[in-house]
Amino acid sequence: MTTYKKNRRTVLKNLLAGSAIVSTSGALSAFTTLNTNNLALKGNINHSVCRWCYGDIALDDLCKAVKEIGFSAIDLVGPKDWPTLQKYDIYSSMCNGAEISIPDGFNRTEHHSTLIKNYTDIIPLMVKAGYKDVICFSGNRKGMDEETGLKNCAEGLKKLMPLAEKNGITIHMELLNSRVDHGDYMCDKSAWGIELVKHVGSENFKLLYDIYHMQIDEGDVIRTIKNNHQYFGHYHTGGVPGRNEIDESQELFYPAIMKAIVATGFKGYVAQEFIPAAKDKLASLKKAVELCDV
Repeated sequence: MTTYKKNRRTVLKNLLAGSAIVSTSGALSAFTTLNTNNLALKGNINHSVCRWCYGDIALDDLCKAVKEIGFSAIDLVGPKDWPTLQKYDIYSSMCNGAEISIPDGFNRTEHHSTLIKNYTDIIPLMVKAGYKDVICFSGNRKGMDEETGLKNCAEGLKKLMPLAEKNGITIHMELLNSRVDHGDYMCDKSAWGIELVKHVGSENFKLLYDIYHMQIDEGDVIRTIKNNHQYFGHYHTGGVPGRNEIDESQELFYPAIMKAIVATGFKGYVAQEFIPAAKDKLASLKKAVELCDV
């Protein structure tokens, strides 16, 4: 099991259950370089950061750091933690908490009743809190062919679209690589995901285009974004290889990717989803936001 695969599943599970253990001394040390002026962000990119990547930092402290850096959104936060975000005027840019797990998703009809109930329950909570976007997963193949998986996902998601449309909620299926981090995951190519969006046939269902994952499984990131941006409702970052900082230590050139996203007229969020390798994690986050602010 890769570090990312293990970390994301473990941290998300703990965060959702409210059992994440926070080291106060670790959280404080992460702030050592942030006592500077906020970044003068250009406003072309709506920045966010994924909560699970900073699971060893108290959410209150992460909220303070995000505000200090100069943006105001955090991804992958469930209902129990929304009050903390609201306390700091932080937006939940991609909600979670309705999914079963990454391997168990909409491609299995036996999961539909649970998933439909979960999303039916969370959507009113999102409306009350003023949030608009929630994540979902295809699930793993487990021997299932692509066409059957597509049909099953579309069948389950279509049952949620009337509620999502009525309430102005967009459900996003994340594209994840199956070569390194999420072996056997079905929605591992943008072409398959795009076909699913077409089958569902609603503006309230989009893809979460994870740049890290799609670089691993198919590459050609900028051309894919330019040609298919209408199907993508949200973006995640990450350094390739390793899922660490998005700086010069890895192969992607994020300023060019961000410029391509801006050129499409995208008005959603781009969330940093890398695992900081540096000791000062929040300094890495600040650098990544500055790098992506084109």
